[in-house]
Amino acid sequence: MAEALSRNAVVTGAAGGMGRAITKALVESGRRVVLADRDGESLRQFAGEMGGGTFPIQLDITDPTSVDRLPDLIPDSFKPIDILINNAGHDIGGRTRFDAGAADDWSGIIQTNLIGLMRVTRSLLPDMVRRNAGHIVNISSINAVRIIPDMAAYSASKAGVHMFTETLRGELAETAIRVTEMQPGLTRTNIILTRYRGDREKEKDYFDQFKMALDPADIARSIVFALDQPPHVQIAEMMILPVNRY
Repeated sequence: MAEALSRNAVVTGAAGGMGRAITKALVESGRRVVLADRDGESLRQFAGEMGGGTFPIQLDITDPTSVDRLPDLIPDSFKPIDILINNAGHDIGGRTRFDAGAADDWSGIIQTNLIGLMRVTRSLLPDMVRRNAGHIVNISSINAVRIIPDMAAYSASKAGVHMFTETLRGELAETAIRVTEMQPGLTRTNIILTRYRGDREKEKDYFDQFKMALDPADIARSIVFALDQPPHVQIAEMMILPVNRY
């Protein structure tokens, strides 16, 4: 564990519920965290709460120019980046039959969940390869491997993350870089609220369908478990479900 204490991480979507839980778990484990999120106000507020062990960078992962500049925006005191947690994602306009949904909604989901994730990875991976060190954790979903009606775009994006992660792991197999995919089941984050564009009644009705859901801290704890394995151990894939789901 002593080795892990000196490591620096980048977390995308850091101002959201899942990102905050992941950040807190990383900081508690002794790591320093670069917080990346497009919501600048929430990001700065959260960074203020977390203190000197974090550094905020307002970032829209769908903006190629901003993502390309990301390595240059990270202060030297938070380098080198050993851990990348690709957490940013959304399902705005989701839970709608594909033919009834807006094409711009579907495109936005893919642009953020898959292409944005790939862009961030591409911006930080070359330095990991140069140093032959690092750990990439991609937050996918059970939707990556299970068919759920009315979630075509979201599921396609997460299936893309799944295959991207698998392929990246294969490409990096001769290096010391580890690549992990997390596949959470139903989790109480604000992704449901944003899916319904702030409609709290719809959010409540959605969660009320289920007996229980995971907490963001459950996913964060699982990520730290994967990070804390010995260097020769790679947690390739982890599916995390509430006990009443299968």
